[in-house]
Amino acid sequence: MLTALVLICSAAAVVEPRDCTRNNASTVMRVPAEFGNPATCFMHAQAYLAGSQIGRDLDANERVRIICVPR
Repeated sequence: MLTALVLICSAAAVVEPRDCTRNNASTVMRVPAEFGNPATCFMHAQAYLAGSQIGRDLDANERVRIICVPR
């Protein structure tokens, strides 16, 4: 089973979203669900972020990265 982590990094800290890690993220959110495959994990994490206040308050100076990791 997989769980999703949503990482939000400042554009000043990372150039590309792939450079955003748990160590340099300004916000780390864990999606409170488990998924059987990476595609489902990614899609639900996007929806979770979009439905959150953090997701609605993102600005152009922030980068988002979603990673799906084993529980």
